[in-house]
Amino acid sequence: MGKTKPRAMRAVEEVDISAVRYESPSLQAPHLSGFSLRAFVWLMESPILGRLLTSILKSQNNITRMLQDTVIPERPMYRPEYPPQEAEHGVVVLGDDTDPVVADHIIAAVEEWSNRKPPMPMLIYFDADDLRKQAEASTKRFHQGNPISILDGIFIAIKDDIDCFPYPSKGATTFFDKIRSVEKDAVCVARLRKCGVLFIGKANMHELGLGVTGNNPNYGTARNPHSIDRYTGGSSSGPAALVSSGLCSAAIGTDGGGSVRIPSALCGIVGLKTTYGRTDMTGALCDCGTVEVASPLASSVEDAMLVYSAIAGSRPMDKLTLRPSPLCVPNLVSPDNNSILGSVKIGKYTEWFHDVSDPDISNTCEDALNLLCSNFGCQIEEIILPELEEMRTAHVVSIGTESFCDLNPHYRAGKRTEFTLDTRTSLALFGSFTSTDYVASQRIRRRIMYYHNEAFKKVDVIATPTTG
Repeated sequence: MGKTKPRAMRAVEEVDISAVRYESPSLQAPHLSGFSLRAFVWLMESPILGRLLTSILKSQNNITRMLQDTVIPERPMYRPEYPPQEAEHGVVVLGDDTDPVVADHIIAAVEEWSNRKPPMPMLIYFDADDLRKQAEASTKRFHQGNPISILDGIFIAIKDDIDCFPYPSKGATTFFDKIRSVEKDAVCVARLRKCGVLFIGKANMHELGLGVTGNNPNYGTARNPHSIDRYTGGSSSGPAALVSSGLCSAAIGTDGGGSVRIPSALCGIVGLKTTYGRTDMTGALCDCGTVEVASPLASSVEDAMLVYSAIAGSRPMDKLTLRPSPLCVPNLVSPDNNSILGSVKIGKYTEWFHDVSDPDISNTCEDALNLLCSNFGCQIEEIILPELEEMRTAHVVSIGTESFCDLNPHYRAGKRTEFTLDTRTSLALFGSFTSTDYVASQRIRRRIMYYHNEAFKKVDVIATPTTG
């Protein structure tokens, strides 16, 4: 028998989007714990058996077919590209440029949550004396009539993969602070500090951000404040729990695959994944990739917007290479705010929208859309987004390869056994991706960007359940 002819994709401009039919994904992955999980990790990390096992897993999930056995005509998109953007009405274009008693209440609450049964370890690093000093300095500024900004005296937590001096940054591992020291604030933290923000400490997270539950055997798992027998979601588990519990108004997390949006949704708060290149990632552990961004979690949309405005600003190189359009945010004092939503068109891919584990999830989201339409006059437009399975695969390969590239020197230097079991499983899979897989994924990225740009010619936003 001859070899199978490779699958060939049409050039993206030639795809008839209206003829695309939705296909529900069929993911194949083992559910393991205890000894079986340890045995599985051992097999994954084995030089010979690991290659065989990862090959089987990738084949079962069509990764090999999509990335190795398919001709993709588009050139790779190694970094996100900004499409042309027209000026918007009713927005503000941004440039690049406390009370100690409240602090005591927060300190008491942190200690109470941490000492509960079961405990709620929302923070990895917390210094009560430092928090009091920050609050006293803010109060003094207010008494003198010189608050720095609207954020002066606002309590904010920082995820443990973003530098916030003098705390170490471990990424919720047990050792990362020993191989990487913190000399100063990350750029986004420094911008908040200049606004007078009070930092309550370094928030818990899924180890190195490589998971969506928030489960962390190293420091304990930050539980969902609404139901402590449930996960917060991850990887920004601590930031979401802190905001949801009311201990702070906002937090800064990182998001490359849902790490801000998932815990925000599960904890009932607002999470905004900022556009790549809009925030300067200098001083974050995940600074070398093309998907990860620093992003706000907040108790309201307005708070998220304020914090985003404070941390926004591209690094100089990104301005040259990405050429982002000016950042725009809603004008909160505009008299047109009550009517502006009436012009918003919401894109909905119905089959994708309802492809969730429980219909209560999509039905609740459907109710929310209906309220937007009935109360504010929004319009819902049906759209189609082709190649969603390819999109998921390209994303896993992109973020996985970039993460593994960062961690591989430490992985090979003997730190492998110091990672948690689920992190080791992920890294073993990520290490199996080839250069061909990565380049093919960037070709797919260009196709996916085309499809979304086509959708945004018809609608202003795309609505879908965050998770489910």
